[in-house]
Amino acid sequence: MNTKCLIALLLLAPPAFCQAAVNWVLDQGTLTYYVTHAVHHVEGTSHAARGKGVCQAGVCDFLVAAPVKSFDSGDSNRDLHMLQVTRGAQFPMVVVRTQFSEAATTAPTINADLEVQFAGQTVHYKGVPFQRTTQGDEVRITGTIPATCSDFKITPPSFLTMPIKNEISVRADLRWHRDR
Repeated sequence: MNTKCLIALLLLAPPAFCQAAVNWVLDQGTLTYYVTHAVHHVEGTSHAARGKGVCQAGVCDFLVAAPVKSFDSGDSNRDLHMLQVTRGAQFPMVVVRTQFSEAATTAPTINADLEVQFAGQTVHYKGVPFQRTTQGDEVRITGTIPATCSDFKITPPSFLTMPIKNEISVRADLRWHRDR
């Protein structure tokens, strides 16, 4: 190949070779777990979620994490018991990772494969649907992770000698912006 052809090829090469990574920052993250018992329903919410995302070469990697002790159910005794049951002192963070195509960042629904680390266990969930809405520069992602106590090898705590239901779904409400 002669020099002129090589120069022309390099000048006309796809701009993908020169693309910089697109970074995302979690501005506000709320995670809420839901627990059901025969006599009551409990929600515990954390506003302490932090996260980041990086899209490069057509693939996006996202991470969201929150301290287990940051979940508040409105009852300090219940929250302390939740920390004990989930081994929060030994495993102080709940961490969610996902990876998907950069094209999915503009879709109204993202079906994400998730890796969740919680209570000393790592669990994978396939095709969890999240909804995406845009308001100005903000991108809001909402969805529910279908977690269970048994997924994370947690013995369901009891109240009045009856254990809670196995399902402990977690609702995510995440507000992101592109880092400039």
